[in-house]
Amino acid sequence: MSSKDDLKAAFTGESMANRTYLAFAKKADEEGYHQIAKLFRAAAAAETVHAFNHFQRMGGIGTTMDNLKDAISGETYEFIKMYPKFIDASKEEGDNRALWSFEVANKVEKIHAELYEKALDEIGKNEEVDYYVCSICGYTKESEPRGKCPICGAPAPKFEKTD
Repeated sequence: MSSKDDLKAAFTGESMANRTYLAFAKKADEEGYHQIAKLFRAAAAAETVHAFNHFQRMGGIGTTMDNLKDAISGETYEFIKMYPKFIDASKEEGDNRALWSFEVANKVEKIHAELYEKALDEIGKNEEVDYYVCSICGYTKESEPRGKCPICGAPAPKFEKTD
């Protein structure tokens, strides 16, 4: 194995640790353990630093135009190849919890690819747009939501504006 392979494995591990610790922090907050939630968030932030360092050193960051093209490719792979396989497997297993998760993610990944394509087409125009994300399924949209999420049916207050 090369150091580039090791960087990729380390990036993957650190990225997963970040998301895991943020999920743990959310649960700790729900259970009233706010200090423990703060610790999980601090560790998650540190894991992000590690992941960014590894990603940068493996050459994973290009120009914004290159990054948009890479993002389009990744999202397209997910909704055309990856998630359909996962959906089929979860149907075969009768795992409806996994099926729901894969189906909503699959729908949202297509939307992400479309948003990245739009950004690539409009690069340099510098028009500011606000993005909102459904906290239930991840549906991402431009402009403030009205009504229910078209993917999971969550009400508009479940959307969070991103920075």
